[in-house]
Amino acid sequence: MTERKPPGVSFESWVDKQIRDAEARGEFADLPGMGKPLSSGPDTSYDELWWIKQKMIREGLTVLPPTLALRKEAEDALEAVAKAPSEPAVRRIITEINKKIREMMFKPPPGPPLGLKPYDVEEIVREWHERRAG
Repeated sequence: MTERKPPGVSFESWVDKQIRDAEARGEFADLPGMGKPLSSGPDTSYDELWWIKQKMIREGLTVLPPTLALRKEAEDALEAVAKAPSEPAVRRIITEINKKIREMMFKPPPGPPLGLKPYDVEEIVREWHERRAG
């Protein structure tokens, strides 16, 4: 649709004509989802941002406050420790997450409190050895 709206024609009637012409040319035939009901996703009747939330779900995105995102990352780090192949890998994982925890402790961002303290690397390594032996 590259033609411009002619002067003196109302915008609504010009758009309606464009749609009618496109329908007549068959440009709306065989569109994905044609003739199917809308997906029964979350109730969006009172949510102005429903489309943003659905897009984020489709894209696998989340938006958490930095402290909550770091809590999740710390949980993931502990899960990664359980699967780590070697002691140096365990130490590297815990050292990296401890660095992030310390940074957030000393300059907290807005949002809920972090509620974490750095992990004891030696204790985590000892637990890792115990799980590997048992």
